[in-house]
Amino acid sequence: MRSLLLSLQSEFYKSRKTLAFWAAIVLPLIICGLIAFGFLSNADKIIKMHFPSQVLWMNFSGGALGVMGMLILPFYVIFMAFSVNNIEHKNDTWKSLFAQPLNKFSIYAAKYLYAVILIFICLFLFALFTILSGYLLQALNSGFTFNGYSPVALLSKIYFKMFLSSLGILSLQFIISLIWSDFLKPMGIGFIGIIAGIIVATKGWEYAYFVPYSHPTLALSMTKSKNMDQLFSQEIYSSLIYAVILFVAGYFIVARKSIK
Repeated sequence: MRSLLLSLQSEFYKSRKTLAFWAAIVLPLIICGLIAFGFLSNADKIIKMHFPSQVLWMNFSGGALGVMGMLILPFYVIFMAFSVNNIEHKNDTWKSLFAQPLNKFSIYAAKYLYAVILIFICLFLFALFTILSGYLLQALNSGFTFNGYSPVALLSKIYFKMFLSSLGILSLQFIISLIWSDFLKPMGIGFIGIIAGIIVATKGWEYAYFVPYSHPTLALSMTKSKNMDQLFSQEIYSSLIYAVILFVAGYFIVARKSIK
């Protein structure tokens, strides 16, 4: 455990100034801020529609969820997986990294866990800023009805489901970024995967859950259906299975790389 914590601390210090780290904080802030500004700018029009509190919250939070779930989350996961491993590729430090008097598995697991933590922080902030900006709008304009319903439980469940749905993509892209050190291959494969995932998910293909890149879109679609309260749905189980299998495979790849 000590080896894992030391390796995790090392990952933080190495990447705390990278775009992948700051994007986890800045993206939720910008997107939620823009959506809140749009609501405030059209306050009179929205208030005249007399939405019930829950419907108003769903319309408001749906703006961030729609943009984030289908595009921003998959792209961020792909870029962040590349960024975490590119630190070692760029400095050619794989051998020296594994030469440290630390457990090899702990070093690898720390890199993966750090990537998972960044995704969690990003989605947690999306949920937090959505809730805070809703109540801020209520304070700025009393005509809104945000104070009539608490979205905390529902949004927490939705964003946690989005988090679980991203782990399959992360594990796959983590391996791809271990194999190829250049920017174009991991990002190119990821981009094609996202497009394919959106297509198979939105077209209702029966076996879309076999495609890891489709999981966020499928999870988001489920939140809009009558099964929105179901946390562990088919695509979530598939994402977790991919995550476990590819995590183990990734260790053998990086351990072999370290002795070349």
